Amino acid sequence: MTDSLMFNNEAYVFLETDRPEQLFTPAEMFAKLKEIAIASADDLPLDVQEITGVDQQVQYMIDTICELHLAPGEYFQWYAVRLEK
Repeated sequence: MTDSLMFNNEAYVFLETDRPEQLFTPAEMFAKLKEIAIASADDLPLDVQEITGVDQQVQYMIDTICELHLAPGEYFQWYAVRLEK
């Protein structure tokens, strides 16, 4: 049986070419990936492009992948993390 806490992500670490790592809330992560999806719609992986609607594409990316390579030498990576209290 799957532990429901496994899917309770508090934050995301986001890595981007030539930029320092950033820490995003789930809402900020969604907004960042939406920005990328809109700007790079034709360069997204084919399975993402087949999904209708940008919000649905972004949710799919959050749920199923953790990196995008849109151009040579350009990457985006993200990882869900749980913050200690």
